[in-house]
Amino acid sequence: MTDHQNRADTRPPTLDSDDEKAVLLSFLNYLRGTIAAKAESATEPGARTAGVPSGTNLLGLIKHLTAAELNWFVRGFAGVDVAPADLGMDVAADESAADILAAYRAATARANEVIEAAPSLEARAVRGTGRTLEAHMLRWIVIHLIEETARHAGHADILREQLDGSIGR
Repeated sequence: MTDHQNRADTRPPTLDSDDEKAVLLSFLNYLRGTIAAKAESATEPGARTAGVPSGTNLLGLIKHLTAAELNWFVRGFAGVDVAPADLGMDVAADESAADILAAYRAATARANEVIEAAPSLEARAVRGTGRTLEAHMLRWIVIHLIEETARHAGHADILREQLDGSIGR
């Protein structure tokens, strides 16, 4: 078993709870932990290595997910007036793996604060003006980020296996 299979942040999600928000958040946190572990246990050059012709690499996936977390939870739901996130996957030479992973952890921690502070999953997104948006309930946003993170966790699985043969969560 490799190091990233034993990490505490990859515990399975909560299964038996009447608290829907807690269950959804546990699935999201589980996926966040597994994708971060894939990138963090790779070598620095390996985490930057594109595994497909599009250029997708482990650190680029983490950067993309960091932007998505901030865009959907902080800007989109909480209404914090920040610039739209760059959802690209380009990693600059001066960006370290440690810095990218720290930014991801900070973004997910901030997103969790937003989720936990919401009165319910039916709460609607707001903008900086305090105007409620009819389009997105928190439930939809959380499920969307579960889908987005799971999709990219699958990409990370393939990239890691191509990189060094590492498999598993």
